[in-house]
Amino acid sequence: MKKIIIAIIIILILILSILGYKVMVTDNGKMELVEISSKAELEAIYNRDIDEISIPSKLLTLPFSILYESSRSFTSSMGHGVINSSGITPDSYTGSAGIDPGSYTGSATTESITSTQSTKEYSTTNIQVENVDEADITKTDGDYIYSLSEDKVIITDVKDETQIKIASEIEPTGSNTIPSDLILYNDKLIVISEKMKYSSSYYYYYNNRNSTVVTVYDISDREQPKKIKDYQLEQPYYTSRCIDGRLYVISSGYLREENDEIVTYYYEDGKKVDPGYKNIKRIKDIDTTDQTILSMLDLNNINEAVKVNSYLMDVENAYVSENNIYLLEEKYDGSYSNPKISSIFGLKGILGAFEYEDRDDYGTHTYIYKFNLLDDGSIQYDKKAREKGQTINQFSIDEYEGNLRVALYNSEGSRIVIFNDEMKKIGETEKLAEGEKMYSSRFLGDRAYLVTYKTVDPLFVIDLSNPEKPQVLGELKIPGYSTYLHPYDENHLIGIGMQTEEKVNRDSSGRVRSTTATITGMKMALFDVTDVNNPIQISDTIIGDRRTTSAILTNHKALLFSKEKELLAIPVNNYTEDFEIENSSDEYESIVKSYTNYKKEYVSEGYFVYNINLTDGFTLKGTITHDKTKSKYSYYNTSRLLRGLYIDDNLYTVSEDYIKVNSLDDLQEISQLKIKED
Repeated sequence: MKKIIIAIIIILILILSILGYKVMVTDNGKMELVEISSKAELEAIYNRDIDEISIPSKLLTLPFSILYESSRSFTSSMGHGVINSSGITPDSYTGSAGIDPGSYTGSATTESITSTQSTKEYSTTNIQVENVDEADITKTDGDYIYSLSEDKVIITDVKDETQIKIASEIEPTGSNTIPSDLILYNDKLIVISEKMKYSSSYYYYYNNRNSTVVTVYDISDREQPKKIKDYQLEQPYYTSRCIDGRLYVISSGYLREENDEIVTYYYEDGKKVDPGYKNIKRIKDIDTTDQTILSMLDLNNINEAVKVNSYLMDVENAYVSENNIYLLEEKYDGSYSNPKISSIFGLKGILGAFEYEDRDDYGTHTYIYKFNLLDDGSIQYDKKAREKGQTINQFSIDEYEGNLRVALYNSEGSRIVIFNDEMKKIGETEKLAEGEKMYSSRFLGDRAYLVTYKTVDPLFVIDLSNPEKPQVLGELKIPGYSTYLHPYDENHLIGIGMQTEEKVNRDSSGRVRSTTATITGMKMALFDVTDVNNPIQISDTIIGDRRTTSAILTNHKALLFSKEKELLAIPVNNYTEDFEIENSSDEYESIVKSYTNYKKEYVSEGYFVYNINLTDGFTLKGTITHDKTKSKYSYYNTSRLLRGLYIDDNLYTVSEDYIKVNSLDDLQEISQLKIKED
């Protein structure tokens, strides 16, 4: 009997010790990060053999694994199934978060992060976070415009608006290399390109086989740009930011193998750098063959080596503040997937009886990985969090006063979850609008705004002043929905999206069987949220019909806005045929699919310019058209309107073919420059 008691005590001590170890691992984010220990381990991960373990370990934990499997089978039989929460996350669709209340200047400012000696007032890229610059396809410093035209970068001298001229062109830095984005910092122009893989018959965009090429040019002499730095990451380009002269570039894709070797190298200034498998880290409990590479280049010390960090994780959303990078990955956790062996055996297997009892956690989950930006610019993994639901885009995330706020949705509804600096959940709202999809969100200081939609558009106003007890203050229901929200000022909000018409479907007896909604055109609305309990729409305008769309629906950088100049301008596409939009509850998915369907014939792509103020709302000043279709299919067109910007009192619209200059006052054309010959 005495021996039995001693044995029980020993077992209890072992269990308590293991539990203590588990808590320590959970609380210490740095212990979540695991170095790849050998080339063989990396190859095993690539071949998805990471869960192979020894026979003795299996035998040791067999009773616990049986207990786990029994509980799993029981809970599966209770009816837990797949949550249908399908949705899309448009590429390059970011928003504005963490903006100081009272400083809602939008995309227009007289001083840019990338300012030069120019004394002119000019607009800058509509960025997400103040002081965190984002790459875009067009940039300006007030004297020059930098833009993309097919596979070239064009630097245009616009000091004299009546005689604009090309100062220089930058050719691709290598074969099959296509520029994607530009960043401007002082007298340096950074061109971020994708190196395309080549097929014997054609070029093709093979998403998980492209490489990211970063090239830095000294443009002190705009007529003779000089390459001073380049590096290449062996994964497709995802996103980038520039903070106080530090360039952060993120690329992501599958681990790749070349010549029977897992790729661990990158190139810097034409030289191959191979830090080996130890540079690749994985996170405990995350089983994936996706690789995400984070790099940092100090533009103020261009001769220093680029810092490259590699992690085994996927990226489906990203948010960057001045102090941290947050990468988000979506995973489905459900009853139909077999557990990893490491979840049954080893330490987890021993604790399996305690760990897998909660079977109400099925569905899509968002994993949030937090990385600290250190004083020297280095990137250091910190912690992770996991929460049920999924985000839409970068609008869904915001860092404010040390806390992270995340807007999530699934079939159960939409909500905001708040984490502290340690990535511990400290508060969340109730679930809003069950059965509706979240289409947009905006965090502005102590407030958040959510738009959900099924057949009408509820705009929710949420108070976040107490992060532990966020609460919904007001709600406005109107036809249509907004896919992008932009602050006009502290108490007014601009919504851009689609106008819809609700339809009631009845059977032959007249009974209501369902309600659906059909898109009838694009819509911009101005909301007054002064009374947070009763938000109202004070102005709106409908653009075109169901055949009309705009890049602003999926990319916030397409917006040009200045409250001071009473200016709002967006590119608009006009098509000759209806979109193939289904009468379903998910109209947004249909419109984006139609927008990216290149077999649509369109008449023209124009820049719609509006006066906007609180008295008159939206007033269309005019449209600047760059091109009309020359063929049946839009992908054969020779021109594509890219961006609009202003310098002093002139509006510049930039396409691959032309740059046009018009007076902001009356939109009279001042001059134009043809960039590309037919």
